[in-house]
Amino acid sequence: MSMKRLSKFWQRGWILGLALLAVTLIAYSPAWNGKPIWDDNEHLTKPELQSLSGLAQIWTHVGTTNQYYPLVHTVFWIEHRIWDDRFVCYHVVNILLHVGSALLLVKILRELGVRGAWLAGAIFALHPLQVESVAWMSELKNVLSGIFFFSAAWWYLKFDRERNRSAYFVALGLLLLGLLCKTVIAVLPATLLIALWGQRGKLSWRRDFIPLIPFFVIGASAGIFTAWVEYSVVGAEGGAFQLSILQRILLAGRAFWFYLAKLFWPAKLTFIYPRWTIDPFVWWQYLFPAAALLLFVASWMLRRKSRGPVAAIVYFVAALFPALGFLNVFPFIYSFTADHFQYLACVGVITLTSAGLTNSLDLAPTLRRIAPIFCAVLLATLAVHTWQQAHMYGDEETLWRTTLLRNPDSWMAHNNLATGLAKNGQFDEAIAHYEQTLTTRPDPEKGHYNLASTLAKADKFDQAITHYRIAIGLRPDYADAHYNLGRALLEKGNIDGAIDEYKQTQTLRPNDADAHNNLGGALLQKDRVLEAIEQFQWAVRLRENDADFQYNLANALAKSGQIDSAMVHYEKALRIRPDHVEARYELGSAFLQIGQVDRAIESYEEVLKRNPDYVKAHINLGNLLLQKGESA
Repeated sequence: MSMKRLSKFWQRGWILGLALLAVTLIAYSPAWNGKPIWDDNEHLTKPELQSLSGLAQIWTHVGTTNQYYPLVHTVFWIEHRIWDDRFVCYHVVNILLHVGSALLLVKILRELGVRGAWLAGAIFALHPLQVESVAWMSELKNVLSGIFFFSAAWWYLKFDRERNRSAYFVALGLLLLGLLCKTVIAVLPATLLIALWGQRGKLSWRRDFIPLIPFFVIGASAGIFTAWVEYSVVGAEGGAFQLSILQRILLAGRAFWFYLAKLFWPAKLTFIYPRWTIDPFVWWQYLFPAAALLLFVASWMLRRKSRGPVAAIVYFVAALFPALGFLNVFPFIYSFTADHFQYLACVGVITLTSAGLTNSLDLAPTLRRIAPIFCAVLLATLAVHTWQQAHMYGDEETLWRTTLLRNPDSWMAHNNLATGLAKNGQFDEAIAHYEQTLTTRPDPEKGHYNLASTLAKADKFDQAITHYRIAIGLRPDYADAHYNLGRALLEKGNIDGAIDEYKQTQTLRPNDADAHNNLGGALLQKDRVLEAIEQFQWAVRLRENDADFQYNLANALAKSGQIDSAMVHYEKALRIRPDHVEARYELGSAFLQIGQVDRAIESYEEVLKRNPDYVKAHINLGNLLLQKGESA
């Protein structure tokens, strides 16, 4: 290729790349200012992790973050340092990473000599299936791991071509970094073998397999570790995951066709799809794995004419494997499928389709002339659909309402929408949505608990008590239910019942500071002052910097006649929270009891500076000033 032609090629490449970036940014524009949804606040760096020691914790303590992907959380940590809570920046980073992966895909396909490389990259960038991975801030793990996946693949192909040792170790290092973002890229060595076989038609043990052994070992180790984290930390266990081998095969077959269908016809994409019932006694469910097997056999038989179909299918299954049902992943609680599971898996089918379209459009001069128009219409259609889908991710309420329009029986959507409505004080609608979850939720005790908590916020304590008791009946060791039942009983004036529930909470959670504090308050109402003091002291030991706990202990000590000790704790409460006017008022009253009138006056005056409407302080201050012969 001459220098002139090479220059034109690169100019064309840059133009196409910038055009793809611009179109993708526009397609995702409805999500630019999207607020945190669902578990975003679990991924965005929490206040306790925003320091350098917090960053060290992210790397050294499994369980500090909801999934152990430390490089992802490091990027979130850096993002927080740079732009704090300007969410548009988080979204733009996701989009840029996604476009970067698309451009790397183009580069790899051109390296492999695959036709339609630019079309494949553009479809990957603009396909509406990718919206969940790109517009959802938490899925930084998908788009970031994608960059490492494609980068590692490109460097390994460079090694394969040149036998350059540096390229080999760069590829291995990129794989390691990618695995620290998301373990799904452990499929990389299998992907490389598939690509090399598709290119050459055969594989050599010495040339192809042996160099990839470290990649397989590292990937398998990361997969085993992630499976352990999903089980022991994330909570991928319980009845929702009790599937037999036969059920898992039936599930895998159905999921295979579901993902393939959504790729070719991305209609009614939603955040949570219906959770299927996998029943070995339903004959038609066997059609899915049987048809998948038949498709593979047919593509294998055609391999002499074209290796593309079998390569695409094998890669599709390999990349989807963690989400096909053979391994337990937490989202299976509410659905067996999710768009973000095929973020990388779709590449093989997209590549095959793009190459097929390119070859078909080259068959005749007429088709070649309309090829640019056809491709433009296809990509414009995908971009518009992506733009429409991106609206879902504007805020949490929009997400859950849209999900319910497309999947009305989703207990998770009803539950999460209800939680948001309750936070906004829309209790009646929240209650209605919580009630919807009770018939389909796999853990109904949590459904009754959530409903009870919202009924209590709406001052419907009798109904709340009923549902708390149902939750406890379903799960006797439900500490939160015991604790909040105690609060509801206290509101109804059933102090003895509240005391029993708080004690039950302490049995289940001995170091629950709130349970000790609330039990102390209930005991104080029954004039069991010494017992109350003991509970408040426990609460203060467990949470010394809580101004209300210090204040409650001080009140109990004052009631028992221990004024000096009470004053110590009133002052501690004020050091923690200087605007605690109740503590300041009671401190003034304590000064008055020990005869320090001037200090009592100072305390009451300070109360009124902070809260001019504090009636008791006006009365006490007025009386003291009259006693001193001054006008109030």
